[in-house]
Amino acid sequence: MFKNKLQKYGRNTEQSVDKKALVFGLLSVFLCGIGFTIITPVVPFLVQPYVSKPEEQAIVVTLLTSVYAVCVFLAAPGLGALSDRYGRRPILLICLLGSAIGYLIFGIGGALWILFVGRIIEGITGGSISTIFAFFADIIPPEQRTKYFGWMSAVVGVGTVIGPTFGGLLAKFGYSIPMYFGAIITLLNVVYGLFFMPESLGINKRLKEIPFVRLNPFTQLANILSMKNLKRLLISAFLLWLPNGSLQAVFAQFTLDTFSWNPARIGLMFSIMGIQDIISQAFIMPRLLKKRSDQEIATIGMISEMLGYSLIAASALFSFYPLFIIGMFIFAFGDSIFGPSFNGMVSKSVDSGEQGRIQGGSQSIQALARIIGPIMGGQIYVSLGHAAPAFMGVILLAAAIFVLNKRKYVYR
Repeated sequence: MFKNKLQKYGRNTEQSVDKKALVFGLLSVFLCGIGFTIITPVVPFLVQPYVSKPEEQAIVVTLLTSVYAVCVFLAAPGLGALSDRYGRRPILLICLLGSAIGYLIFGIGGALWILFVGRIIEGITGGSISTIFAFFADIIPPEQRTKYFGWMSAVVGVGTVIGPTFGGLLAKFGYSIPMYFGAIITLLNVVYGLFFMPESLGINKRLKEIPFVRLNPFTQLANILSMKNLKRLLISAFLLWLPNGSLQAVFAQFTLDTFSWNPARIGLMFSIMGIQDIISQAFIMPRLLKKRSDQEIATIGMISEMLGYSLIAASALFSFYPLFIIGMFIFAFGDSIFGPSFNGMVSKSVDSGEQGRIQGGSQSIQALARIIGPIMGGQIYVSLGHAAPAFMGVILLAAAIFVLNKRKYVYR
């Protein structure tokens, strides 16, 4: 059934992009955006029955984020290697099915350890994003990838607008309802993929075998960091992802503690990220791509995130939520333009048969940052105050900008 499509999608040299494959990929990231973000406004409220002190609640919420990232870090290189060996389609469908099971278990709950089990299952199969990026890299010519990665970011933005808002509204019927809905959305994506997803990696481009070293996340991480044309980019991205992971982990708890917001309002605030993605990709990125390089766009994104962190910190110091909203808009703008430019540079650094490896390695580095970031953020949030994680973001973003621009980045 997919043999002809295998041959067709196995070539990256063609200038045109197959519309059916593109529609499937964009629909997948849209549903992933909804499924992942629909649960975010209610996590602190699901944890609340199992802890006795507010500071314990913040720590548990950040640990749930970190344990997910630990599993992604351990699994992503292996999933990337498996997709290089067996194709993108089976790995992506397995990952999506695992995510659905993770959402379901988290929603059922009943004990704190069950919540962690749900996050562990979801994290082990959390390599779906790297596989989707590899899928796009297979079907899109190198010179067009940054543009199409921007499209992906915009479509994810639509999902992240709908997801948190809908999750906050569904929470009125019970805090577990968004989890169940996330599981249903993800299962629908699996069913759609079973019938309509084409395989993008031709048999002639697949790995003949998978060396055991490819399955070791630490060895894989060291190998990727040893690539001279990627090292500075990945280090700077790691410094950016550390505070990002912290912000994501404490966001709901921060708004609950600082402004006494309910799930619906928290969900609406999360949607700002998605709205900014849509605006940026529709109106700003096309103009930036005509005038700026990927590295220059990434730097602009970092500066914007740094300014956003400054305003978020100020909102905590003065308990003034308008500053927080403005800061989130500016932060979200920076995040929306950094992602496509970063992924474009990464994808252009290797050939088609290595896309799974490089995207899996990139996801591992991001996961490592999201292990350390939430733990750091949770600890300093409790010990140094609500503004401390945002101040950490300002400092680390300054370092990231320095690392990325110290020497001119080179890519193919």
